[in-house]
Amino acid sequence: MPQNKSSKPAERLIKKYPNRRLYDTQTSAYITLSDIKQLVLDNAVFRVVDAKSGDDLTRSILLQIILEEESGGVPMFSATALAQIIRFYGHAMQGVMGTFLEQNIQVLMDIQDRMTDQSQDVYQQHFGPEAWAQLMNLQTPALQNMMNSYLEQSRNVFVQMQDQMQDQTRNLFTGFPFPGQPPAGSKKKP
Repeated sequence: MPQNKSSKPAERLIKKYPNRRLYDTQTSAYITLSDIKQLVLDNAVFRVVDAKSGDDLTRSILLQIILEEESGGVPMFSATALAQIIRFYGHAMQGVMGTFLEQNIQVLMDIQDRMTDQSQDVYQQHFGPEAWAQLMNLQTPALQNMMNSYLEQSRNVFVQMQDQMQDQTRNLFTGFPFPGQPPAGSKKKP
């Protein structure tokens, strides 16, 4: 039966067996990590569970795919970026960092979708796939500049939020001195 546009697509269930094999219950066939990567690229809704315990293993499988992608070809994350992410685990800002990354990735995807839609409307009639790829390569510096500007604005908002949180904390605890900080109500020296 056809799906209503407002309803979510049915979740595809993948079972992981102790022998590390992945079984797609929709196709009744064993699949590989490459197949799961393709499901991600196709925006399929799926969940990977342990066949015995029923534990959700989706994040673990997605991390394996990221590890494979980072190990081969051109990695997306530098060692410095990965170290910085690791430093957030167990830190008070861990929850904020996850949300921050997720929202920023969504913004990047939205920008990419809009640019693709707009560019294809303009250039689709005149260019084939090869010319389209060349055009996108020429736009890379402009995209990088736009991303740098966005990230700088995002950083400024984050610093502003952090300053406001510190001020609010100081105001809550006016009777307690904060080492290295001026007392609440006093002006910071420039």
